[in-house]
This record gives sequence, structure tokens and C-alpha cells, in this order.
Amino acid sequence: MDTRADDPITATVIQASMVAAADEMFAVLKKTAMSPIIYEVLDVGTGITDAHGELVSSGAGIPTFVGVLDKAVKRIIELNGLETICAGDVFVTNDPYFGGVTHLNDVVIALPVFAAGELVAWTASIAHWNDVGGKTAGSMAVDVTEIFQEGLRLPAVRLFQAGKPIRSVFEIIAANSRLPDFVEGDLWAQVAAGRKAESRVKQIVETYGLSSYNNALESLFEEGERRALAGLATLPAGSYQIEEEQDDGALWRASITVSADRFTVDLTGNPKQRCAPYNTSRDGAVISAQMIFKALTDPTLFANGGSFRLLEVITVPGTVFHATGNAPHGYYFETRIRLYDMLWQCMARAMPGRLPAGHFASICGTVIAGDHPDTGRRYTMVEPQMGGWGATCERDGLDAMYSASHGETFNCPVEICEARYGIDVGFKRLNETDEGRGRHCGGKGLSLSYRVRAPAVLSTGYSRNRQPAWGLAGGENGGTNGLSVIRSNGEREDYAFASDVPLEPNDEVLIHTANGGGWAEDLC
Repeated sequence: MDTRADDPITATVIQASMVAAADEMFAVLKKTAMSPIIYEVLDVGTGITDAHGELVSSGAGIPTFVGVLDKAVKRIIELNGLETICAGDVFVTNDPYFGGVTHLNDVVIALPVFAAGELVAWTASIAHWNDVGGKTAGSMAVDVTEIFQEGLRLPAVRLFQAGKPIRSVFEIIAANSRLPDFVEGDLWAQVAAGRKAESRVKQIVETYGLSSYNNALESLFEEGERRALAGLATLPAGSYQIEEEQDDGALWRASITVSADRFTVDLTGNPKQRCAPYNTSRDGAVISAQMIFKALTDPTLFANGGSFRLLEVITVPGTVFHATGNAPHGYYFETRIRLYDMLWQCMARAMPGRLPAGHFASICGTVIAGDHPDTGRRYTMVEPQMGGWGATCERDGLDAMYSASHGETFNCPVEICEARYGIDVGFKRLNETDEGRGRHCGGKGLSLSYRVRAPAVLSTGYSRNRQPAWGLAGGENGGTNGLSVIRSNGEREDYAFASDVPLEPNDEVLIHTANGGGWAEDLC
């Protein structure tokens, strides 16, 4: 059946059905994955694009992961050509220089959807895999100088061709992981999720017709642009600059210019890329800008390809926000969240009362790997941590939340951690410190104790370990993030970024995350 192309009710039903398909995709991935970082923490993103890679709908999960998917699909198309893509193909990429955007642990699975004889959409997911090789367990080493040292690179290659698995690619993936069974299980979960959404998109086209389907997508993009334009009109026109010192002493700079029809983020004048895993791709920097733009202009509607037509991002190749060549990306997420937080601070100071004070602003990635003391099975625990959010002009900040990059994600339950990894969790509680004081206080960070029962190794990446969460309107700054190893003999070792730190039985890993910034003045 082909309904009228200008029927707004049909268009709305199609649009809602696409959202439901992305949500169902997310549910399949959550239910079928093997790794707790996926099925408990939900360190994933799912989405559907149109035939050319423009985002149509997304499921729950990490917003910055959703921002990867359209860029990954566009790069797959660019590298392979639309004319070569057939029904039944499935592509995989994890390389930031080949559409992976982030780092090698985050793997994108994308498959084209054909209906009515045409390529009509792509379904895509991204998920953190616990180990993809490299020089350290968990594939997140700090002492690397090139991406080659970080693990297996998958440069937007076919995983299936015309419906048939390419066994050699599966074998290469398994052979390059310390946890091949988990990697293969998570891979198949992503394939299953993509196929479920594929079936739903086909049903939508078959039910309403290709013309109505295409028209509904175009009207969706137009609505996203209209809403962004209306939101942009509520922002104060002008140009706003920020310069912020980072934990390592580097100075980062940004300029945001707001006009009637453009939101421009200028990232020129920033440090050169590093021979260390603290770079991000240009696409990663764009995602940080997309996050702040969406939060300011249209925080209620899900994102689509039209939502960002008014956004311009200027980067310089060869810088920390636009790495090129073979620069490593293992801790890209700390660079990207620090950028997002800096843009947030810039606009918070330009719009008094509109945005909260600074939050703990780190993923606080904690990786412990070893053999389970009871079963002998190899494990890799990958845990982001929670921290305090900043106060607003109306209330205290929120306690123990995930970072602004993490969205709808959850902490891994203590019971799962102890059962799956054989690590004792001594306590998980709110900070008892009082940083972030003000008329409204910053939210509380977290205090957490892990105690290993067998030899293991630790890798960790905590930014905002020297520069505290920033207060607003006269409120005090919040705290800092950090991690310590308390040896069984009582000796203490403090870390922010480290890898391959040996742990012995009864060593304690003690984590503290920052309170958010406070708020003093009455601006509401």
C-alpha cells in the first residue's frame, strides 16, 4: 500500500516506528551480549540512518556513541562505494581513521537495509569490547606512541558478504583478543540487534510504501532543523571565548559564535596532537560540539540528521582535536569529555542561570584484568565511575551520576562484579568531603574500594585529577578525581593515568571521584 506522501499522520507513524525499531535494537543488544560492560553498564549505542548515513533514530545508551553511528556509516559508504553494497552485507569498523571515530575497543557493526529493491537505510550499533589486543589487557595502555600498539584495527571491512559470514575476518578478530569468547559473543549480539532493526524497517516500507517512507524521513529532518533554529533564537547572539588549563598544564581554547542561523565552534589554536593516547578524531570533536548544541537548542526531541544542520565546527588537522596519521586514541574519551565540559563552561558563563556548574567530567575508566580466583577463567573488568554534578541556581547538584557523556547508563552491581571477576567490593558510598560549597552545593562524588583476591593488572584513566570541577556564580570549586592502590603492607600509590600496574592478593584499589561545583548567587 502506498499512502499519500503529504499525509502528516502517516509520516508521524513512520517516524515513531523508526524510533521503536532503534529501541528494539538496543533491547536485543542488551539482552544478548556477554559482557557486563554492555548488558549492565549499557556502554553501547544503537541507531538507524537513511541510505546515505543521515541519522534517523536512536535507541538508549551513550549519547556520544549515538553520534558515532552516522559518521561511521558515511565513512563505510565513502570507502566502499554505494554501488558495491548488497543485501546481506555487514560491515565492521573500530578504527578512528576508518569511521570508528573513538578508539579500538569501541566496535561499530553496520548493515544496509534493502526494501522495494532499493537501499533505504542502515542499522548500526557501537559497543565497547573488553579486549581487542594491544600491549595491555583491556587494550587501554597509556605508554603507547602509535595506534599500532593499541590493538587490532578493523578498517571498515565486510564481516558478511551477501548474507554469508567471512570466516577469516571472524578468525582474525578472535585471534587478536585475550577474551575471544566474549568478543565473539558481543559481536553476534550486535549482528542480531542490527538484523532485528533491519526486519522492522523492511516492514515499515512494505506497509506504507517507499514514497511515504522517504517523505517521512525528509519531514523528520526538516522538523529537526526547525526545532534547532527555534532553539538557536533563544541564545544570546555574540562570540564567546574560553581558555582552560588542563591537568598536564596544556592550554585549550575554544570560541563559540551564535548568530541567527549558525552556531559555530572554533577550535583553532589548540595543542598539536600527541604521541600518547590522548587524541581524538575530528569526528570526536564534532560530537562534543553536537552535544552542547543539542542541549542548548532542543533537548527534548531525539537527534536526527536535521538537528545539526546549523552547527559548524572548525578544527585544524594535526591537533589534539583532529588527530591524523597514526596517532593513538586509547583515552580519546577523556579528551572528548574535557572538550565538552569546556564548551559547557563557556556557554554557562555566557548565559547566567541557564546551565549548572561543572561536574566531575571524567569517564574515570578503571580496568582490572586477571584470572578469576575461583574458576581460573580469564576476565577483564571495565568500569566507568560515577561522580558529582554541579549545582544550579535552584538546587544542589546531583549525587553519584555518570558523566555528561554517558547518558542512560548504569553502574555494574556489586554482586555482578564479585561473581564475574572474583573481586571483593569493600564499599561503594558517597564522598564525605565538602568541596563544592555554596548557596547550593555540588553533588557528591563516589568513594569505592575494590580488593583483588588473585594477581591482576590495573589500567586507569582519570582526568580532572588536578584541576577541580568549576563553580559558578560565586560557588566554590568542586573536587578532583583519582585512584590509589593500597598495598597489603600499607604502602600507598596514587594514580591518574596508568597501565599494567601489578596487583597482588589483598591489594586494595581505592577510588574517589569529584564533587560537583557549587553555586552561590541568587540568579533565578
